[in-house]
Parts: sequence; C-alpha cells; structure tokens
Amino acid sequence: MPWALGPPDGRYLLRAPGDPAEAAPTHVLVIATLGAPERRRLVTSRKKQREAQPEPEPSPVTTGRATVIDVGAPFDDVVQARVWLGNAGTDYLADGLEVLNRALHAFRLVTADPYLATVSPGQALVARIGFGAGEQVADGLWTDARELLDPQPRLRRLKVLQPQARLAAVLSGREQALACEELTLRARLDLDSGRDREAALQLHVALDAALAELPSDSTAAVLGERVSELRGLREPVGEAAQAALSGPLTPAQGEAVEFALGRIEAALRARAVANE
Repeated sequence: MPWALGPPDGRYLLRAPGDPAEAAPTHVLVIATLGAPERRRLVTSRKKQREAQPEPEPSPVTTGRATVIDVGAPFDDVVQARVWLGNAGTDYLADGLEVLNRALHAFRLVTADPYLATVSPGQALVARIGFGAGEQVADGLWTDARELLDPQPRLRRLKVLQPQARLAAVLSGREQALACEELTLRARLDLDSGRDREAALQLHVALDAALAELPSDSTAAVLGERVSELRGLREPVGEAAQAALSGPLTPAQGEAVEFALGRIEAALRARAVANE
C-alpha cells in the first residue's frame, strides 16, 4: 500500500473470529514498512522560519507491506503447492484483505484512532500470491509466486462522470449531503467486514436518520414509496439492534439487517438520480 499501514512492524498471530485462545491459529500477519524517508528535526529560529520552495519536488512516501500467511493447512510438498498456485484466483486477494482489515480494525480500537481506515483492493500498489517456507514468506520472499491483480471493469463515461458531477453539486451547495448517507456507509463497511453486531447498531441509527431526512428532502415527491417501505423495516431493524446489545445476531436478524441496509442504499441511489 502507498502508506504505512499503522500497526508496528512485526508478526501477528490470528485465530478465527470467536475461537478460544487455545484454538489453532489460522493466519500469521507480517507488517513491514518500506521506503520510509529519514525523519529529521527541522531546526528553525524565531527570526527566520524555514521557507518552502515555490516549485517543490514531490516528497518521498512511505509504503507498507502486509504479508498474510495461511497456516491452517500447510501443503504436503512443492508439487501440491504449485497446483494450488496455478488455480489461485483473485478471491484470495479478498480473503487476504479481510484478514488485514481485521487487524487494522483491532489496531483502530486499541489505539482509539478514528482516522485509521480499512483498505480495499483498488488501493494496493501491487498484490502477489505464492508459497514458500515459513521464514521465507515472513520476509516477503517466495519459492514461487505471481502477480495477483484485481482487474477493475471499464466504466462507461457516464458512470465515471456522475460522481464528479454530484461532488461538484455537494461542494457548491447545490445539493445537500445527508447524515444518513454517512451512517449507511458505516453500516455497510461493518456488515461487509463481518461485524454483524456493529452493523445492526449502526443501521438502526442510519434508518432513523433516513426517515427523518428523506421526507423533507427536495426529492421527497419521488421517494414516497421508498420512505414508506423504510418505515415498515423499523421494527425488525430495532429488534436486531436490541439483540446486538447483548450478543450475536440470529440468522434471521442478520438477514433483516442485510435486507434493510440494501433498501436504504436503494433509496439513496434513487435520490441521487432524482437530483441529476
């Protein structure tokens, strides 16, 4: 990644979520910081402050590398490993990022740093998949490996321009950004990251915000049916949020959260279209 990932460099042992401490580990995560520029104190005097160049050169940037090592089922031999590598697809990139994002989320909590974000495939400078001996892969080396890219489909020009047009409208004040939009994004991130309890609690607030904001929005006339549908989801969402306060959700509650979140997102997409 084109930045330091956050956690101190080192090796971290991970078990599956919910597993006891005595359970076998599933992954080892190795965090390394590469290309870090030397930090020097800027010595300045009170009389003369350090001046910036009118046309400065780009500053060197730190890069971070995360190596996700699956230790749950080692290969019997190199032949078996090569067969696996030949069949490995981009789904392994998603699996690896899920492990990394679990660690980043934990680091965010233990450091109380609200600005530490999770990462997505499109943010990676490079992604590789391979196999090797323990110490070898821990140092970012391999017996055999290949580039593992997550190709992004080409978007039609209209789809590319729509976010830019809406961004201009929001920044210029021609369109109002809603609190429920941000709350919905947070709920989606929690749900996609497997944090069902957090998603249920966040969704409860997002739904209440949507029901308060959408009826008074300039697009209310075209969102009437959608708002009515969201009102009907308030009870199951409230029950899921209440259950999340004391423990894991049931499968039915998890489905209710996922469905309701999808309907809020659909309403917000319809609002964006109406504002074009």
